[in-house]
Amino acid sequence: MARQTLSIRNGFLIDPAQRLEGKYDFLLKDGRVAELAPAGKLRGRADETINARGMVVCPGLIDIHVHLREPGQQHKESIATGTRSAAAGGFTSVCCMPNTLPVNDTPEITRWMLDPAREASVNVFPVGAATVGSMGRTLTDFAALKRAGAVAISDDGKPILEESIMRQALMGAGRLGIPVIQHAEDTRCTESAVMNAGPTAFRLGLRGWPTEAESAVVERDIQLAAETKGHYHVAHLSTAAALKAVRKAKRERLRVTCEITPHHFAMTDEDVGEYNTNCKMNPPLRSAFDRETLIAGLSDGSIDCIATDHAPHAANEKNQEFDRAPFGITGLETALGLAISILHAKHKIPLRRIVELMSANPARVMGLTGRGTLAVGSQADVTIFDPAKKWTYHAQQALSKSKNSPFDEWQLQGKVLAAVVGGSLKFSA
Repeated sequence: MARQTLSIRNGFLIDPAQRLEGKYDFLLKDGRVAELAPAGKLRGRADETINARGMVVCPGLIDIHVHLREPGQQHKESIATGTRSAAAGGFTSVCCMPNTLPVNDTPEITRWMLDPAREASVNVFPVGAATVGSMGRTLTDFAALKRAGAVAISDDGKPILEESIMRQALMGAGRLGIPVIQHAEDTRCTESAVMNAGPTAFRLGLRGWPTEAESAVVERDIQLAAETKGHYHVAHLSTAAALKAVRKAKRERLRVTCEITPHHFAMTDEDVGEYNTNCKMNPPLRSAFDRETLIAGLSDGSIDCIATDHAPHAANEKNQEFDRAPFGITGLETALGLAISILHAKHKIPLRRIVELMSANPARVMGLTGRGTLAVGSQADVTIFDPAKKWTYHAQQALSKSKNSPFDEWQLQGKVLAAVVGGSLKFSA
């Protein structure tokens, strides 16, 4: 049976990978972009048409850092609910971290995550654990994980602190052409710490988290990347000092990339207020100086990607003392709105740069061939949004199973109107 064809007409295309901006029409067929033409010049016919007049059309957004919690923690999220939330946020592909129960450290678990029975609404790309059980001692079988579908390796949630293990990981992953994603935290400096070290932590009587705990690990790992020629990727970078090290590595043309989260460019540690557990995340919200430096890095190209670190938790888990509440917030449905509201509207970062940070660059960093662009022959993954639309985010109405967001009732600009995955409409506002 032939697959339905879909055309998208009258929209304003932003495709940084092709360096294209302007009014274009598309024909999507058999899961690929079959035709791209100036508005009104499309030759092919489609079974269904989306009129994107007044909207931005861009390659499907890609989130390279999410926690879908399955297997093992379905009370927080499942692959089905998490990917529905992703589609509502305009994401057509997500890379899911391995800190599940059990940890995704075998090909069998990776294949289980990719089974159609999981009912994923968007493309799912698992990240395999770097060490068995993410315990930091024995490397997993990277080649077997890659054959099963893993696109990177990481012990995210737990840093790889042993230098010899990190060196072996970079060498092994480098031979396979996949990145090592590091949660950069020297846990010897952060024991019992629950927020950024600074005046707010002092006022609240909470153990502070020094910025050096991040930057020291990043600096050491960059040296290892230089020695091994491996691809080192810094997850959820949050400090000016760590960014300085990444900038230096890029000048030296090392294979070093990084991401930051929307909450780190949207908020500071002062937003913890009076022990708001929805502002407790790892790494923690940082100082205003760190935030300003990260925004500059997003603008000048030093930072490669925006990634949400979507980390759902049940209400009862967050509704307890700040010290005891788990780290993490949801982020899939607010990421684009925060980027447009803060980076574009307030800091004048062009929309093309935001699209690059959320589509072309994530595809490049993770080696997702045929994604992050709408060139003819590429995957038919498309995001359509209204960059001027103002709206209010209501956490209780989110499609994620969990509602632990600090952005509840925030007024945002930039609304996702549709997400097309493999040529099929998966979300429509």
